[in-house]
Amino acid sequence: MIGLLQRVSAASVTVEGASVGAIGSGLLVLVAVVPGDTADHAERLVDRLLRYRVFEDEAGRMNRSLIETGGGLLLVPQFTLAADTQRGLRPSFTGAAPPGQGRLLFEVAVAAARARLGERAASGRFGAHMQVSLTNDGPVTLWLEV
Repeated sequence: MIGLLQRVSAASVTVEGASVGAIGSGLLVLVAVVPGDTADHAERLVDRLLRYRVFEDEAGRMNRSLIETGGGLLLVPQFTLAADTQRGLRPSFTGAAPPGQGRLLFEVAVAAARARLGERAASGRFGAHMQVSLTNDGPVTLWLEV
């Protein structure tokens, strides 16, 4: 599983003009499922996101986690992260999991986040055309794979 995380001061997702997920300060994470991923990968990704130290401590060092700061987590499905861009002028998406597997494992990740964070966890909508808005804080953007 791939997670492209961005530390944000705010982020939201809309579908057909309606808000489907929003957070204040926290992490916006674009999530891609790749072949071979399992529910264990989804749960490990969420655990890592919650404990990853990307927020500043009193000394200004990235030494605090989402759990420690009490921030929000917005998970957005993003199969294009698994694209192969090595050749040509059009990406290949053969590196992404089939839609059924992608939906299932994305939902496992969202459920794991909501179990740990409650209302501080939000998500985009799998398979929908989404508009994602964010204010990147730092900017801090990191690529995680599990």
